[in-house]
Amino acid sequence: MIYRPIVLDEEISFSKKKFIVSKTDLSGKIIFINKNFSEISGYSEEELIGEPHNALRHPDMPRGIFFLVWQTLLAGNPISGVIKNLAKDGRYYWVISDFEVKRDMNGELVAFTAFRRAAPDLVIEEIEELYEIMLSIEKKHGMEQSLAYLESFLDEHNLTYPKFIEELTTPKGILVNLLNIFKRMLR
Repeated sequence: MIYRPIVLDEEISFSKKKFIVSKTDLSGKIIFINKNFSEISGYSEEELIGEPHNALRHPDMPRGIFFLVWQTLLAGNPISGVIKNLAKDGRYYWVISDFEVKRDMNGELVAFTAFRRAAPDLVIEEIEELYEIMLSIEKKHGMEQSLAYLESFLDEHNLTYPKFIEELTTPKGILVNLLNIFKRMLR
């Protein structure tokens, strides 16, 4: 059993080139982690295998986000999200997680794999405010009301959750535009 550390207000930075990978069974128990996962989270493979993945959930994360992720995965669909995780030493790290479903030869769900990369500061800044509001609502009125707020937020912006995450995590700005122009010139 993983014991929850004292939460520290200190972020773990890691290379945007490093991918954190984990695989869980249908109940959310960890069945595989890669070396990067172990290095960044501070947990060894032995400590995590067989443990529920939510042991890494940072208290700043609204439960409603995980409910949405699990609901989508159990329906057999991939989903992405921006997640704040809690490391063994109490520090935190932000990731963009792309969750995929794994099926057996009969098409039955057997596992879920998550590929995570470091979340850019701009993504974190944009998502933190939404999560703070959702968490506040969740604490006072429950997860259902927090999810209702998320739904109204998405409706107001005329977005679905997957489209919101896609727009949030797609690089933007003048440098990206210049890079795209340069790439087209090289073709």
